Amino acid sequence: MRALVRSSLGNVVKCFSPQSATPSRLVRQPAVLYSRKMLHYETEARGQPNSQSYRIYFKTSDGKYISPFHDIPLHAEVEKDSDVPPKKMKKGENEVLFNMVVEVPRWSNAKMEIATKEVLNPIKQDVKKGALRYVANVFPHKGYIWNYGALPQTWEDPEHTDKDTKCCGDNDPIDVCDVGSLVCVPGQVIQVKVLGVLAMIDEGETDWKVIAVNADDPDAQNLNSIDDVRKQKPGHLEATVDWFRKYKVPDGKPENQFAFKGHFKDKDFAMEVIKSTHEHWKALMQKSTNSGEIECKNTSVCESPFTCSSEDARNVVESAPALSNALPLSPGVPPRSRFQAS
Repeated sequence: MRALVRSSLGNVVKCFSPQSATPSRLVRQPAVLYSRKMLHYETEARGQPNSQSYRIYFKTSDGKYISPFHDIPLHAEVEKDSDVPPKKMKKGENEVLFNMVVEVPRWSNAKMEIATKEVLNPIKQDVKKGALRYVANVFPHKGYIWNYGALPQTWEDPEHTDKDTKCCGDNDPIDVCDVGSLVCVPGQVIQVKVLGVLAMIDEGETDWKVIAVNADDPDAQNLNSIDDVRKQKPGHLEATVDWFRKYKVPDGKPENQFAFKGHFKDKDFAMEVIKSTHEHWKALMQKSTNSGEIECKNTSVCESPFTCSSEDARNVVESAPALSNALPLSPGVPPRSRFQAS
């Protein structure tokens, strides 16, 4: 099904659902309009949707392929004017916006994620026991109950023991739950306000879950803290803990545990967690820490030994299988397991 995504600039942009029978090679991301034009990104799909070959690669508006993990800045920035460097974008006196890479849209089940171990880190669907992974509907929830994704240029170091949780990191970018009302698409880059954080312990590893809201969401003006979420969206935080506690149980795994007795920490605490994971990412990009299987190739990180040319990045994407028609979903896969924009 062909879909239309209306950007906040008022332009209608064509994109395609991953289940579409008509291939789409390019999806232009909606831009957020403030006083100046925000940086925006495009995605290019390769492989066969609903198969293990499917990938979503990222590129800038001028056609340069990038890594969403390493090349998209953590802080939302405005485009350069001549030789003036970009400034951190603020909405309000003390509010800094962060870029969020959406991996899984709200109400969908396919476990899409940034491929941290692949060159240029495209989004792919997770695979377990040789099969594509879908998160079960755990009553009363339908799929993911928020737009779910990650903050770029962050990394939860598996060799670093957190002073509060007493557990090491999970070797991924820090996760984000967008609790607004809009529904995004995989690969969309949005700007979010951070509201708080939940410390999940997943099989003995620290797995922070930042609670945030899309700055372009109708709910954003009323959500400025974790207490605002509790007041404006009663039951949503409790549902979040319940979802993370139980979502792996249908796969035969035990319930997840939480630090701080499952209580959410406030915005200031969340900012410190983000700052720490950003510093760990910096060390990763400078070979100051062990990268293990993490793929660090990038096109823009200053003085990083992993930086490659635009031509090399293009060759990576063009070597991937061309986009083809989607495979039908297998029997037993939760209905509407892939998001379809309308």
